[in-house]
Amino acid sequence: MTVTRRILASSGGFLPTGLWGVARPGGIMMRALALAGVQRPRVCFVLTASGDDPAYLSMMYSAMSDVGCDVDHLALFPQPNRRPSDVLGAADVIWVGGGSVANLLALWRLHGVDEAMHDAWERGAVLGGVSAGSICWHVGGPTDSFGSDLQLVDDALGFLPYGNGVHYDSEEQRRPLLNGLVASGALPTSYATDDRIGLLYEGLDPVEVVADRESSDPQAAPAAYRVEAVGGEPTETRLEAGRLP
Repeated sequence: MTVTRRILASSGGFLPTGLWGVARPGGIMMRALALAGVQRPRVCFVLTASGDDPAYLSMMYSAMSDVGCDVDHLALFPQPNRRPSDVLGAADVIWVGGGSVANLLALWRLHGVDEAMHDAWERGAVLGGVSAGSICWHVGGPTDSFGSDLQLVDDALGFLPYGNGVHYDSEEQRRPLLNGLVASGALPTSYATDDRIGLLYEGLDPVEVVADRESSDPQAAPAAYRVEAVGGEPTETRLEAGRLP
């Protein structure tokens, strides 16, 4: 049986409802569930980047309450709630929350979560996440892990051989820094996502841009971008929602 390795790296996944602390799954999360290919997917949340924030975790559980899945989570604070390989090994979809990607990487390596994530990817679990939960799968990218001035993190897991940019349209430092890092060679060719956009990789190839919600004007809608160095200058290619050529 051929296993397809999938990663859905995003700047979204859940949508606000207008109620305080209440969210619902957006198109990105629903796509991850569909990709699992089972009638009732087992979803594991990993919120290390936010210090396993209990309010964040509660919101995630509540958001998934009526979409036909079973929900679990891996916590590392103050100690692992279970063996990481056991929790992640049982999941069909693993969703990594936002926060500090630098702290996430340090703790994952300390507790063997990095290896358990790789094993899950190899067996065909859908890996996904938002912000820090997007950068972590790549070589690295701009992060606010160290303060308000963005810096490069370049020691991410590297499952995908690209740089990564998140919140490309909403945080003013993100775009110019990613472009500069790619132009200088500090990052390889990179992929970025506007808010409410995810990029699906199958194997090592980007194959689909997924939106949390439909737009009536594709030209003005948020998008993903390929950023590469051409003649020493950064060049962006806009990737609109849908399957990629």
